[in-house]
Amino acid sequence: MTTVAVIGAGNWGTALADLLARNGHSVRLWAFEPDVVAAINARHENPLYLSGVPLSPGLTATADAPAAVRDADLVVIAVPSHVFRAVVTGLAPSVRPEALLLIATKGLEPGSLALLSAVTAEILPGHRIVVLSGPSFAEEVYRRQPTAVVAASVDGRAARQAQDAFSNREFRVYVHHDVVGVQLGGALKNVIAIAAGMLEGLGLGHNARAALITRGLAEISRLGHAMGADPLTFAGLAGLGDLVLTTTGSLSRNRALGLAVAEGKTLDEWRAGHRTVAEGAETARVAVALAARHQVDLPICTQVHRILYEGQDVKKAVVELMERSLKAEGWQ
Repeated sequence: MTTVAVIGAGNWGTALADLLARNGHSVRLWAFEPDVVAAINARHENPLYLSGVPLSPGLTATADAPAAVRDADLVVIAVPSHVFRAVVTGLAPSVRPEALLLIATKGLEPGSLALLSAVTAEILPGHRIVVLSGPSFAEEVYRRQPTAVVAASVDGRAARQAQDAFSNREFRVYVHHDVVGVQLGGALKNVIAIAAGMLEGLGLGHNARAALITRGLAEISRLGHAMGADPLTFAGLAGLGDLVLTTTGSLSRNRALGLAVAEGKTLDEWRAGHRTVAEGAETARVAVALAARHQVDLPICTQVHRILYEGQDVKKAVVELMERSLKAEGWQ
């Protein structure tokens, strides 16, 4: 049995904490909201993010993040990217030197444009770091529906340790070496999912969605290659797998945001009505900045950014994408 701290009690953090507790580990889940802590400890339920779903009795919650990680062998970080640095910085003095750090957030750091693994390594140098990603709606993981993901690390032993901790009959974990590609796939697919929701909201059909997914994958691969990722990573679970799920699945928050925007809502209006975070909105900013830094063309991500932050009309964006200069197919 491993002592585990899960930092972040949103739907994904809660689902992973429940999974790990069902696997026989001793799990403490840190929640920001006192009501969530009380409900999990008293009724084994997270009323804000996964209401009505009973959690493992082996899972306990706390509002004290440093105490949660103090003796943990495995620290799982599942907080939104825009607060990731602040949360990890607050934990750092209490994390054991030998603890394995696992990043479950699918995003990039605003401002610095850094991968979250790089942020973690900067704050906690010398620690072994693993990234968990792949097609995985939290609600389906909760309900023990078959799911396959990847655990990526430059340290093969660390990846295998994470694989062993998370894997069971319903949750299959593959190990991977490409930390850069796995993180970019998990983050950038959210931007493409917003675009997919917009297309669906406009009623533009299955042909358009298939084209968007394929050309979106080309954009992810193009930027990934420029940043040192293995292009083949994007043909796997953390690339194509997660992209297909997030662009087509009814549980996708990013797709839901795109649908709302196509129906006339602004980003701020959508955020005001939702407790959960659509990471793709912030990632769109980072993607455009990374495209400029690495001098790569990301037309879909650029249009999503323009729609969300510059007032671009959704229908006009579609026309502009379709009327771009003709070229050969490829991701380079």
